Amino acid sequence: MTSQTITAAASGTWKLGDLTVNRVGFGAMRLTQRGEAFAADAVPLDRDRAISVLRRAAELGVNHIDTAAFYFSSLRSANELINQALAPYPDDLVITTKVGPGRDPAGQWLPHATAEQLRGQVEENLRQLGRDHLDVVNLRIVGTDSIAERFGALAQLREAGLIRHLGLSNVRPHHLAEARSIAPVVCVQNMYGIGASPEQKEFLEICGEQDIAFVPFYSIAGTGRTAGATTGPSEEVHAVARAHGVSPAQILLAWTLHQGPHVLAIPGTGDLDHLAQNVAVGSLRLSDEELASLDPLHCEVA
Repeated sequence: MTSQTITAAASGTWKLGDLTVNRVGFGAMRLTQRGEAFAADAVPLDRDRAISVLRRAAELGVNHIDTAAFYFSSLRSANELINQALAPYPDDLVITTKVGPGRDPAGQWLPHATAEQLRGQVEENLRQLGRDHLDVVNLRIVGTDSIAERFGALAQLREAGLIRHLGLSNVRPHHLAEARSIAPVVCVQNMYGIGASPEQKEFLEICGEQDIAFVPFYSIAGTGRTAGATTGPSEEVHAVARAHGVSPAQILLAWTLHQGPHVLAIPGTGDLDHLAQNVAVGSLRLSDEELASLDPLHCEVA
């Protein structure tokens, strides 16, 4: 597979509300620093390199970028890098951001935003991105408590025209049902990968039945989360990778795309070669036998 010639269009498309995106997108979390995201001693990524990655992603047909105002290192802000690299934005570019978490200027985590504080987070994303509205805003939560008040606040901002579509992140099925009783939900962004539990798989399928995009995060990093992959993929993953002449990471990403036409990928990188490899995954087709060899795995890459 010659990744340099493959664009994100090879992955097929899905709609976030009325916005059509290629199923392979780009996650901006790792764009601002080298090494672990959010680490206090993280070394900022070279600005020109970060901008080159974003512009190359657009050239490769990536039209779905996932970001957040709390994605920053000591010198770099993901939103401002996106603004500098891609504005004026292409008509087909969809930028998805998330609110709820927040960090102070020193990078320390703050308590999650209350319903009253969410407007300030939305306005900060608007300012950094140089937009008059946000395409998609995900409410990211922690825990199992009701989200009605917070999601309702975002629904009001949607009615006011500051937000076009709403989504959810790090949620459970009852949160989705609660949110949908308030306003339409176009996507759910949850941790998911090989070795996912039956409950996680069921939630993915529920989203598909409701025509809601399911957007896995940490599908490559697994339990390494913000630090990246910390354990090697299983021998079964390596075997499939060898058969296709690709990396194990590409197989992990391809597996998620095979979980349903509504599944979108948002791999992130600050490396041009890795970017091309991630985009090329959209053309990778796994056989039923290969999927069967990977599905039963309960390895630490989920």
